[in-house]
Amino acid sequence: MKLAIISDEVDQDLERAAAETVRQGFGGLEIRSVGGTPPHLMDDAQLSAVRDTVSHHGLAVAGFDPPALKCALPRTDAEFTAVRDLLADSIRRAGLLGAPFVRIFTFFREADPDPKGAAKAAREVLDGLSRGDVPLLVETGTRTNSPTMRHTLEFLDALGDDTLGVLWDPGNSVFSGWDPAPFPEDYAAGREHIRHVHVKDPDGRAGYVRLGDGDLPWREILSALAADGYEGWLSLETHWRIGRVLTANQRDEPWGEAFSAGGFEASSTCMRLLREMVAELAGRDR
Repeated sequence: MKLAIISDEVDQDLERAAAETVRQGFGGLEIRSVGGTPPHLMDDAQLSAVRDTVSHHGLAVAGFDPPALKCALPRTDAEFTAVRDLLADSIRRAGLLGAPFVRIFTFFREADPDPKGAAKAAREVLDGLSRGDVPLLVETGTRTNSPTMRHTLEFLDALGDDTLGVLWDPGNSVFSGWDPAPFPEDYAAGREHIRHVHVKDPDGRAGYVRLGDGDLPWREILSALAADGYEGWLSLETHWRIGRVLTANQRDEPWGEAFSAGGFEASSTCMRLLREMVAELAGRDR
C-alpha cells in the first residue's frame, strides 16, 4: 500500500504541501485545489506547474479530484452537456497531470439514494465520451446516490460498465448516516472493486476528528486491505481542523483558502498517525 494525501488538506501552497508530504514519508499527492484555484478551473499552465512541482519533490500524482457528476441529476440537454463537458475536460486535465484516475460521483440525491436513476443519467453522460487511458473511479459520496458500497455496487451494476472502479471512502458512508459501520460488511461486499481509498475519521454526523479518534477501526481496515493484497493508494483526506469544523459548503466544495485553513497542523498529525499504523502492520507481518 502506498501513502498519499490530498494536496489542499495540507495547504493551498503546493510547494509547502509537497515538502511536508515528503517529510512525513508519503509518496504521493492527490490533486484537488491549488493556489486557491478549484481543480476543474486550472488552466494548462497551472496544471503543468503542479505536475512539475510534484515531480521535483520526488512524489507521484496519486489522483485528480474534480467535482465531476457532483451536481443535481441533469434533466435538460443543456444540463447533460454541462456535465459531459466538465468530465471530458477533467479527463484531459488528468492526462496533462499524469494522474492515475479521475474521481467521479453519482449526482446529489434528492431524497433516498437512487443508484439506478443515477446510473441511467451517468450512462447518457458517458455515452460516446472519449476517456483515453484515464480510468474513472466512483466515490462513495456523502450526499450522492452512492453513499455506501452497497449503493455504489448497485450503481455500477445498473451502469453496466466494467471499466469503472470504486474509490472507497468509508468516512463518507458513516457521515452520510446510511452506514454507521461500513467495515467489515461493506468492505467485504466491494473489496474486489476498490481501486483507491480515502482515509478520514468521522465522529458520527457531527464532523471529522483526528485519525484514530473517530468511528472507523482503521487498523482493522488496513489489516484487511493488506491481507487482500491491496497495492493502491491510501490517500488521507483529513477533513479535521484544530479548533474549527468544516462547514457543509466547505465539504461540498472543498477548495480554496477557507477550506485549507488550519489543515497543515491537523494533516501533519494525521499523516504521522497513518504512517505509524501502516508501520505497525508491516512489523506484525514480518
